[in-house]
Amino acid sequence: MADDYLVRIGKLIRDARQHRGWTQSQLADALGTSQSAVNRIERGNQNISLEMIARIGEALDSEIVSLGYAGPMHLRVVGGRRLSGAIDVKTSKNACVALLCASLLNKGRTVLRRVARIEEVYRLLEVLNSIGVRTRWINDGVDLELIPPARLDMEAMDADAARRTRSIIMFLGPLLHRMETFRLPYAGGCDLGTRTIEPHMIALRRFGLDITATEGIYHAKVVPGISPDRPIVLTERGDTVTENALLAAARHDGVTVIRNASSNYMVQDLCFFLEALGVQVDGVGTTTLTVHGVPSIDVDVDYSPSEDPVEAMSLLAAAVVTESELTIRRVPIEFMEIELAVLEEMGLDHDRSAEYNADNGRTRLVDLTVRPSKLEAPIDKIHPMPFPGLNIDNVPFFAAIAAVAQGQTLIHDWVYDNRAIYLTDLNRLGGRLQLLDPHRVLVEGPTRWRAAEMMCPPALRPAVVVLLAMMAAEGTSVLRNVYVINRGYEELAERLNSVGAQIEIFRDI
Repeated sequence: MADDYLVRIGKLIRDARQHRGWTQSQLADALGTSQSAVNRIERGNQNISLEMIARIGEALDSEIVSLGYAGPMHLRVVGGRRLSGAIDVKTSKNACVALLCASLLNKGRTVLRRVARIEEVYRLLEVLNSIGVRTRWINDGVDLELIPPARLDMEAMDADAARRTRSIIMFLGPLLHRMETFRLPYAGGCDLGTRTIEPHMIALRRFGLDITATEGIYHAKVVPGISPDRPIVLTERGDTVTENALLAAARHDGVTVIRNASSNYMVQDLCFFLEALGVQVDGVGTTTLTVHGVPSIDVDVDYSPSEDPVEAMSLLAAAVVTESELTIRRVPIEFMEIELAVLEEMGLDHDRSAEYNADNGRTRLVDLTVRPSKLEAPIDKIHPMPFPGLNIDNVPFFAAIAAVAQGQTLIHDWVYDNRAIYLTDLNRLGGRLQLLDPHRVLVEGPTRWRAAEMMCPPALRPAVVVLLAMMAAEGTSVLRNVYVINRGYEELAERLNSVGAQIEIFRDI
């Protein structure tokens, strides 16, 4: 291998390690090697096999290189261009992954319409295929059909795919009704700091699920004859823990009351899907859900998940940061109202159409036109709250928006341990963001963006925020290793190009 390639690969490995927040010693421990060996690799002073590169990529959850095709994907962004025209919001990534997990409840055929074709979905499909679920894209690759086997082959599970998605945790709720014992790999996904699964365990123990964890594996055992004898009170109002409790309650033969439940968009979509399966759910959109479970579900179901409010926020932020007039169609307004109220106070100039229904017949949509605006920093801090508050995943986009507003904005991302840290990557592009602590960032605007070459943050939303800033920066920027963006967005670069961006996808190894 040529010396220059060793140096380039070493730099990619170093950047991926630093973005994950690991020391050389921590990476060495994960690989079963020495810190000095990692140091030599990162300096390009040691020959390295493709197998070792793949192992490093798996340890860091970063596509340093991918066997079978031309290596990690990068983006070259020519910034300073105005966007124009109209763009549609795709279906919700978080709803789609929940519905894929929920399909395990059903013995019949499940068809999901306009499923987001993203890496997170592909990883779950790899897991489902490996345990015997037949899946195929139909209607010119737009819709997805799932047909389960009579018996799931859990021993054949694709553990590598499972470890690369945190959504695998939502297999627990459906599987406890199908198997007496089973194993799941530890959940992966974005690097957002410590995220305990204890709230899931507290809820699912009420259905007899007992879990022990050893060597990267959850060992699950279902104790027969145990069912909730009083309302389940969730210890956190989380989206996935609410979904897991719903999935467990759906095939519980009786009525389950779930309190302190999330009422966020993906939870509502899951409730609508369960109703299509014949499970009555009372209280959708509130923090108390009453589930009338049915012990067996064997129906052919056809369901259309709604649009993604976080993608809608991404596209809105793209228009604001690039000072563009852009129409964003099919915006789920119920889950964007607080964000728009804050932006109106900051001075956003926009119009919205009359409301109309999404294809699920329940979610309210509008078409939103955003125009160039002179924004002022908000008086109050930006911080997330459970629905109907400002969405947790929309907080990072306010970092880019605040950077183009006049004045100082305090952003308090109290949910995740280290996501706020990644927002300071905007400083590489000319931003003035001061990290006050792991949860709080002070943003000073307005910003004169400048082009740069940098590694993609390992967290989905901050990664997209960096891409948006690159679109606003005059000159050519490079964002390396964008696998994390592909986890949550379908063809984002191509779609932004359709409204005037200039983003080139390339691979160099």
